[in-house]
Amino acid sequence: MKRLILLSLAAFAVTGPAFAATACSTAPEAQWQPQAKLEAMLKTQNLTPVQIKVENGCYEVYAKDASGKRVNAAYNAQTLAQVDNAEAGEN
Repeated sequence: MKRLILLSLAAFAVTGPAFAATACSTAPEAQWQPQAKLEAMLKTQNLTPVQIKVENGCYEVYAKDASGKRVNAAYNAQTLAQVDNAEAGEN
């Protein structure tokens, strides 16, 4: 049993960084993904963008899901990877 727990912890330690939050981009704006690409990505996730703001290397998204519920999320402007903290770009 201890061996199983140790193996599980070791596996998590190796894969843990893959699940870590992505920070906002520090790259120049010329290297960012276009906002239209983010909008298309959101639509494939059944989200309707209401407003998208640019803040410190993140796209901060205000959207509605299929049921009309408000959704607030942040995405790295360079990679479009979702950031765990929806308020990541704010000061």
